[in-house]
Amino acid sequence: MGNRGRGRGRRYEEPKLNLKKVFAVILAIVAIIMSIFIIRGILSKGNKDGSIKSKTYFASYKNNKWGVIDENGDEIIAPSYEEMIIIPNNKNDIFLCTYDVDYDTGEYKTKALNSKDEEIFNQYSKIEAVENQDENNNLWYENNILKVQKDNKWGIIDNQGKEIVPVEYDSISALKGIKNALLVQKDGKYGIIDDEGKIIIDTKYEEISNLGKDNKEGYIVKDETGLYGIIDYSKNSVLENKYQEIEKVYGNDLYVVSQDGKQKLIRKSGEEILTKGFEQITAILKEKDKGVIYISNGKYGIMSLDGTNILKAQYDNLIEAKENIFIATKNGKQGIIDINGEEKVPFKYTSIIYDEKGDIYIAENEQFNSDIMNNQFEIKQSGILIENNTENGYFELRKDDKYVYYNFKFEEKEVKDILNKNTLFLDKKDNKYGYVDKNGNVVVEYIYDDATEQNEYGYAAVKKDGKWGAINKKGEVIQEP
Repeated sequence: MGNRGRGRGRRYEEPKLNLKKVFAVILAIVAIIMSIFIIRGILSKGNKDGSIKSKTYFASYKNNKWGVIDENGDEIIAPSYEEMIIIPNNKNDIFLCTYDVDYDTGEYKTKALNSKDEEIFNQYSKIEAVENQDENNNLWYENNILKVQKDNKWGIIDNQGKEIVPVEYDSISALKGIKNALLVQKDGKYGIIDDEGKIIIDTKYEEISNLGKDNKEGYIVKDETGLYGIIDYSKNSVLENKYQEIEKVYGNDLYVVSQDGKQKLIRKSGEEILTKGFEQITAILKEKDKGVIYISNGKYGIMSLDGTNILKAQYDNLIEAKENIFIATKNGKQGIIDINGEEKVPFKYTSIIYDEKGDIYIAENEQFNSDIMNNQFEIKQSGILIENNTENGYFELRKDDKYVYYNFKFEEKEVKDILNKNTLFLDKKDNKYGYVDKNGNVVVEYIYDDATEQNEYGYAAVKKDGKWGAINKKGEVIQEP
């Protein structure tokens, strides 16, 4: 069975608060919602390719215990654990169980099970998923690796149990928000390795953080002198360690640093470009050597690299959408301006987002209605935005109680062309919703007050008499509203 009981964990670090009871209440509600697939804000409209997957595993919650089910609802692991079972990759039958939790000391035990309820990887004292979070604090896992402990040291194995990082580190964690970048600690110093075990940065720094939004954009490192520099993915020094602070603001070989308590814009060579006329630089413009967005007296403006004011600091926020086009905030409302301050979209929206791939603007008002604009700022469609699927090139609106699909050329598309591998399609007749097949044959009668398209597992949510329920891919009711 292995010595999995020896390791200490720090997952539970609030001994004065009975987290077990708090989580039990919250997770019970969440689990019920998940199990019947009825919450419209969570229910996805289909898999990325429209297909319905098989052999997908989920943590299940029943009678205050956690287990595992598959996508058909068949029980894989009987509900018998007080802590939620972690499934790092829901296509693999690796289920991580936490048990014997001591909320006063923070100690706990772990083990890994497969779909036969057999313990696996039991040569390690502890086995855990590698947790990460995106910029919105949504939790996700590195899904092809696991963190393992032996003799109070940590390493990494793959899903087959092959050791890809030696069990020799004092700690291993994901660099927040960055895929394929693991922060490792040895003898009090930090380094970076990737998911294949390649050493990106040697363990010799006091601190390491990401510079950009992926693992190729480099890392900010703090050395033993307390000063900061930048190292790229190939271990090359981009900026030497001589700065008091380095901001995550860069572009076109320009970087924002602090030295002698003052923020500066410098080139990769260390040449100083801007040193005055601003309180803070928040962004470097996309066009090479064009300028920066800066803050002065709490307002945002644009300055050229020679220090000339291009756009006076007068906005509450300023974000560059594309070259010379900016989403600006004034008096609590957002609009769009060009680099000269000319208004392209009036300041009347609560939020505006630019979709670079689709080259469209999505502007939402206080009533949660969205205007979808082309790159000439013309409103082409309006409605409640249900989904903007950049990867597959379409967006979905709710208009007059109907769900309507468009590509990024603003051409209306049939749902069967967008979700072309779904088995059922939402339809409306006489102000009631039902479902038809690809040929238009009625499968589910028009009896519902509201409904959604199938999600990636073939389930759809249906509403009747103010209550929500769920149907499966055959149109059968699996949860009465």
